[in-house]
This record gives sequence, C-alpha cells and structure tokens, in this order.
Amino acid sequence: MEKKIRFPILIVSLFIILILTIGICVSVGTLKIPILETYKILLEKVFHLEATTDATYAGVIWQIRLPRVLLGLVIGAGLALCGVVMQAIVQNPLADPFLLGISSGGYFGATIFIILGGSAIGIISSMGLTLMAFLGALAASIAVLFLASYKSKMSTTKLILSGTIINAACTAAANFIIAVSGTDSTISRITYWTMGSLSSAKWESLILPAAAVAICSLFFLTQYRPLNAMLQGDDTAVTLGINIHFYRKLYIVVVALLTGILVSTCGIIGFVGLIIPHIARALIGANHRRLILVSILTGAIFLMGVDALARTIIENVELPIGIFTALVGAPFFAYIMIRKSYNFSDE
Repeated sequence: MEKKIRFPILIVSLFIILILTIGICVSVGTLKIPILETYKILLEKVFHLEATTDATYAGVIWQIRLPRVLLGLVIGAGLALCGVVMQAIVQNPLADPFLLGISSGGYFGATIFIILGGSAIGIISSMGLTLMAFLGALAASIAVLFLASYKSKMSTTKLILSGTIINAACTAAANFIIAVSGTDSTISRITYWTMGSLSSAKWESLILPAAAVAICSLFFLTQYRPLNAMLQGDDTAVTLGINIHFYRKLYIVVVALLTGILVSTCGIIGFVGLIIPHIARALIGANHRRLILVSILTGAIFLMGVDALARTIIENVELPIGIFTALVGAPFFAYIMIRKSYNFSDE
C-alpha cells in the first residue's frame, strides 16, 4: 500500500517540477525574463489570447528558447527511456542507449557529411547532417543485431560484445577519415557535435523526435511485464512464459530507431540514459510499471536543467551539453548510490 500511495505523489511532484523547470529554463539566458512574464506569454501563445506582454520577450521565448527547452525535454525523456529498456534487455546496470554502437554509427555518419561538406548530399544538404547521422546509427544497429544473432540465438553477452566490436569499428573508421581529410574547421565541428548540443532547435526540428519519443513511451509503458521478467534473467523469463528472444529483438529494434533519431537530432549526449534509470529506481523501485514513467519525467527535467546551466554558466558562451551531463550527473549518481539502500533488480 505504501508504494501505491507514494507513486501518485511522486508523479504529481515530478509533473509540477517539470512545469516549473520549463518556466525557469525559458526565462534564463542573455536576456533575463521575469518568470511570471514567461508564464503569461506561454499562456497567451498556447490559448491564443490577446497579447498583453512585451513583444521582445514574447519573440525570444516563442521563437528561440521554448523550442530548445522542449527539445531538451524530449531528448532527456527519450534517452532515459532507452536506458531503462537497455538495462533490462541485457540485465546490466552499466548499459545505456549507446551500448549497441549507435553513437559511434552516428559519429561515423556525421563525420562523413561534415568532411564532405554536404556536397555529396545534393538537394537535401540542409538536412544532410541529421540524415547521415541517423543512417550511420541505423547501420551500426543492424550490424550489431546481425553479429549478435549470427549462427546462434542472441544472448546478452553476444549483444554486449557485438556492440563493443561495432563501436570500435565505426569510431576507428571515423577517426581515419578525420586524420586523412580533416581540417581545423571540420575537426572542430565534429568535436562539438560529439559532445551534444540543443542549439539547432527549431519548431520544425522538434516534430520527429517528439513523435518518436511519444510513440515509444506509450509502447514501452505497456511492456512492463516482459521487461520485469527480463531484468530477473533469461531463465526466469522463460519460466514465466516470456518469449525472450522475440521480445529482445523487438525492443532492440525500437530502441535503436529511437536512439538513432535522438542522436541525429542533437549529437551524442552521454550519461543521461545511464544514470537516470538508476536515480528513478532509487526513488520508486525496479518495477517497470512505475519505473518507466518516473524515468521519462526525471530524464526530461534533468536535461532541461543541465542545458540551461550549459548556456548560462559562462556569460555569452554556450558549452556542449555533454560536458555537464557528466559533471552534474556523476556526483548526483554517487550520492544516490551511497545514501540509498539500492539494488539493481530489487523492487
């Protein structure tokens, strides 16, 4: 009974924190906007009310800051979701969305595009970087699935080893291209991309990742029973009547597609998919019926806050968000592990 009471309270609290975080993150920046003014502008825009607020504030919020903050919400939620699922699939607390070599595949695709300068992409050069990063991530995922299931059934060990192999191969290939053809400007651009950024956020760039995260979230919220069984080990899952090989392949395909979309949108933002599921488990337990929703909300709040920190901590300088996900996340993760009685697969 205690957890049934605690879960609704936690969810309501996280939703309140989420709304407050959106308002704060939209308000901070080079142009500081009073938070009450921010909420008034958001209400006027959302409900098409008559404008009574400062037009400059309204333009900055609606055209520049809100798309970025919402993209942070979407990316954080998506990475946290993928992390929860991957940790259940491979029964490994160190698993994250990039375990399958997806990040290195995206890195390879982005490197090809940046080094070529988009000339080979032709008519879609404006979307070339996103497209090539996604195709690279998708190709890496397919290669891992093929390698892990070749001549025998897929297992967690083979998945991890296959992901390590593909990760090393894609990273080596990308580094070779950089060493042979890279210039100072292209190397700088590639380095910045690999550390992740939400600076390119626009309303139109928000549609695909938001739709993908929403669909995948709804799907995995219905899959808590197979995920709970997987987390207890293959033998337990089989005993419970779960077709472990079918569900593992299905979940990996969904996670690979979603992670590929997220990586292609904002680059490689590490640590979110690793630490957020553990923080959520410390808050609510390991039952995926509750864990998935708590992870999604926590991941969204975390990445929005970290992005606000990355763009405001040094005046007129925007730092890559990947730096701060590790700097902020690692100590917080350590605190949770030390202060909480916590076990990876316990309720």
